[in-house]
Amino acid sequence: QVQVVESGGGLVQAGGSLRLSCTASGISFSIRSMGWYRQAPGKERELVAVIFSGDSTNYGDSVKGRFTISRANAKNTVYLQMNSLNPEDTAVYYCNIQSTMSPFRTQTYWGRGTQVIVSS
Repeated sequence: QVQVVESGGGLVQAGGSLRLSCTASGISFSIRSMGWYRQAPGKERELVAVIFSGDSTNYGDSVKGRFTISRANAKNTVYLQMNSLNPEDTAVYYCNIQSTMSPFRTQTYWGRGTQVIVSS
């Protein structure tokens, strides 16, 4: 079965850093992208960062210059390095994977999420 597992969340003081990781298994088709979304209490889910199969990246405006997305050589693990954290970054962070079988079929997989709390 397909599994998407995040880790690395926790409690950190403002100005500190955390590194999230996400490992996917059981996906049989080409991965188009791997990325991170987050959702804070009372707010909508928002894009944090995405990395595509060609290694291009997109970042949400609120994290540009502070967060960096990357992936391992095995191509089944994605990381999110978060620096200069502030309380507004407090949220549940979800790993997202887009897998493409053909131009007519794209499947989306989500992890359960990992909690990040930034204290002031």
